[in-house]
Amino acid sequence: MDSISANRRFWNQISSAYQHEHDPQIGAAPRLWGTYAIPDAHLHALGDVTGKRVLELGCGAGQWSRALAAEGATVVGLDLSEAQLAAAARAMGAARYPLVQGAAEHLPFAADSFDLVFCDYGGLSWAPPHLAVPQAARILRRGGRLVFNVASPWFEACYDEAAGRVTTTLHQDYFGLDTIAEDQGAVSYQLTYGDWIKVLRGAGLVIDDLIEPRPEPGTANGYNQTDPPDWAYRWPAEMIWVTHKP
Repeated sequence: MDSISANRRFWNQISSAYQHEHDPQIGAAPRLWGTYAIPDAHLHALGDVTGKRVLELGCGAGQWSRALAAEGATVVGLDLSEAQLAAAARAMGAARYPLVQGAAEHLPFAADSFDLVFCDYGGLSWAPPHLAVPQAARILRRGGRLVFNVASPWFEACYDEAAGRVTTTLHQDYFGLDTIAEDQGAVSYQLTYGDWIKVLRGAGLVIDDLIEPRPEPGTANGYNQTDPPDWAYRWPAEMIWVTHKP
């Protein structure tokens, strides 16, 4: 399914409101993963990026890219939305880095050109993984890593559309989560655990870790309502895949 045009329009339309709502949290501190803003220092997903060539695959307003550039990485921020890239350009600090408009399905970079490709609910949530993962693998150097955070299929399967929240009841078929209709015709993507493994291994990547971030009870979800409030303490809401190219 070609969702590039619809997803680009969607993010162009919501970019300003999204950044107004979420940047005060995700822009306040470096390296915060996911909807619960869990520090990478607790999860150890990325490690040291000093001197590494890094692509953020769906950089939004560049909160992650700014932090990694300030740490000494050579960062490139890619996003489908020109509105999101404009927000990243406005927020860029002293550590400058290039911004590129493009789709995760068709990365405009040479093979073997990055040490790390990563995203936090970025290109691998908003592009078909069976297309985007091989593209990410193609541009990684040997030994380079693909690290990304996406919603857990548990979270998606328990999402009650009518109530607008995640509950303790299964509402969606686990095996029917491939495409998820978002507002204004946009589409996001989700795979089962088994299908993620097939896609990653099919792209020639080695799976090093699967981190299921677990927020402390009382940690607020900055994006979704959950019932009960400690839902993500009890069941996995997100998953960070850590892989490398042998």
